[in-house]
Amino acid sequence: MKITWLGHSSFRIEIAELILLVDPWLNGNPMLPEDSHDAATEGATHILLTHAHFDHVADVLPLARKQGLTVVGQYDLMAHWEAQEKIEVIGFNKGGTVDLGGVKVTMVHATHSTSFGTDAGPQVPGTECGYMIAGEGHVIYVSGDTDVMADMGVFHDLHQPDVGILCAGGHFTMDMRRAGYAAKKFFDFKTVIPCHYRTFPILEQSAEELVTALPGVDVIEPQVMEPITL
Repeated sequence: MKITWLGHSSFRIEIAELILLVDPWLNGNPMLPEDSHDAATEGATHILLTHAHFDHVADVLPLARKQGLTVVGQYDLMAHWEAQEKIEVIGFNKGGTVDLGGVKVTMVHATHSTSFGTDAGPQVPGTECGYMIAGEGHVIYVSGDTDVMADMGVFHDLHQPDVGILCAGGHFTMDMRRAGYAAKKFFDFKTVIPCHYRTFPILEQSAEELVTALPGVDVIEPQVMEPITL
């Protein structure tokens, strides 16, 4: 299994012969060079969307059309896109699990917000979420944009994820302190990968506090386009 950070909250996950793009943000992503876009998305099979803020959704429809990808996400938005945008989708909801073909994905709760900006003001399509991705003997918790939640204890009991991809940049989501608390209080991760940080000056720039909070856990500060093999 390989996990590659594309900057911000975007990831490429190669698992069980599938290639999942999580919240792929390419154009306008200050962390991902333009000449890396093709390599970042090459061979992708699915897109997983956690919510509809621009820094998560901007490239979803263009990629789905260009590469014929199936978009996996919250039912209300997926149903709308299937009808209006004529793309392939898998729509489901929190607590539900879908089998993508050797990889099972469960949608779990997140606490954040979600909206599109339009000329008529913000439109709210569905709700924000996270995912448990199970395959190759691993379970990856993708937190999406969220704060700490007591629900995380339930997620651990039901799924026992060994890998945590946690938003940790602060201001819009958990910061490093809160992400460290969540990981220590509710989970038993072997590997933690922070995200939603370093992108802009307003966000945290270092994961040192997270590393300090989790002795015995392999906290990996990812580098853009450098695969992490697990």
